[in-house]
Amino acid sequence: MTLRCLVALLWLARFAPAQAPKCLAVEGEHIVAGDLAASLPAFGQLDPETPVALTPMPGVRRVFRWYELAALAKRYGLEAGSPSDACFERKMENLDRDKVLEEMRRTLALKDARIEIVETSADPVPRGRLEFRREDLGRPALLSSPTPVTWRGSVIYGDNHRFSIWARVAISARQPRVVAAEYLKRGEPIGAAQIRVETVEGFPVAGEVAQSIEEVAGREMSRDLVAGSEIRVAQLIAVPDVSRGEMVDVEVRSGAARLLLTGKAESSGRSGDMIAIRNMTSNKLFQARITGKGKALLDAGRAHGN
Repeated sequence: MTLRCLVALLWLARFAPAQAPKCLAVEGEHIVAGDLAASLPAFGQLDPETPVALTPMPGVRRVFRWYELAALAKRYGLEAGSPSDACFERKMENLDRDKVLEEMRRTLALKDARIEIVETSADPVPRGRLEFRREDLGRPALLSSPTPVTWRGSVIYGDNHRFSIWARVAISARQPRVVAAEYLKRGEPIGAAQIRVETVEGFPVAGEVAQSIEEVAGREMSRDLVAGSEIRVAQLIAVPDVSRGEMVDVEVRSGAARLLLTGKAESSGRSGDMIAIRNMTSNKLFQARITGKGKALLDAGRAHGN
């Protein structure tokens, strides 16, 4: 009776949950034969780079039970022997603040930018390439304020997988900005003498504030702007090459024939746009394509389908 109990206990012990084995950290996209050889030496007969299973996602463990390893060995024609359980996890590491700072500087591309990392996500991350995109950078309520903001990023690892990370940063930089030197009226072309460039210290906001005279001069404001105000790119409107009510020089082509006439624009547009023009002699409207400042072209042959 005692012998039977002992045999039964040994049999149950074979299938009882074992203490979890120590996990081996792997870096690639696959658990390979070389990784498994530590738990089942028979896998050492294969090319060590032979993929056997997918590497688990970050933070997840993959445990191969002894019977799974035996089945895997059989699939590859190997003699399993008496395998023990094996555990694998993706290799992780602490987030490197120096690398975070380096990537942030690369993204901002501002030589004199001051970046202070106040805090970063604390969880271990997979090995990979850091990415902090400009559009994922928060902004303070006041651009002149040194208040830290959150910058969300990613670790790109394996086959283009992304692992989310974040950092709290205080950023400031000296940047040029264009301001109105005098009152700018909506709808009127802006002259170079009406604006000036200033250098200010503050939070860098890409593409929002005009930074050079060339960006602004010759354009129009979408609204009135008082002197001393910064000029935002979104407030600028390109001056049309032809404005409604303007007299336009029209070149009419019909085969090899050329004819020049002057008409009145009934709509506004820029080079390449089709606009309505009124013939001042016949008072009829026709469509012509703008070719430059105060100029348009009418291809009479094409207009008639020839």
